[in-house]
Amino acid sequence: MERYETWVERQIREAQERGAFDNLPGAGKPIPGLHRKDPDWWVKGLLEREEIRPPLPPALALRKEVQNLPESLRDCHSEADVREIVTDLNQRILELRRRPVEGPAVFVGTVDMEAAVAAWRGSR
Repeated sequence: MERYETWVERQIREAQERGAFDNLPGAGKPIPGLHRKDPDWWVKGLLEREEIRPPLPPALALRKEVQNLPESLRDCHSEADVREIVTDLNQRILELRRRPVEGPAVFVGTVDMEAAVAAWRGSR
């Protein structure tokens, strides 16, 4: 009986014949971490190796954005830009409060506009 070869199988066979899989790094060596008991070891390894930051729940992401606001405002060239950024952030914080809680229940306070502008002026 003749075996049907799929397109994918043909691509793999042809690559093997060309030697595309010869001398790959780690060939013949055990896969690192395979013996671990954590079923998600490979995902955690990928995140660490590729420096991928998993998304935070909305409240935590906004809290982090508030904490990093002074650094974000340093690149602003005008007070109008600072006010626009703070207004946008405060609007997103207020929208978050109106929605059902996703993730941990974390209170995020709005940013004082005048304090943010004064800090921006002081950093210039």
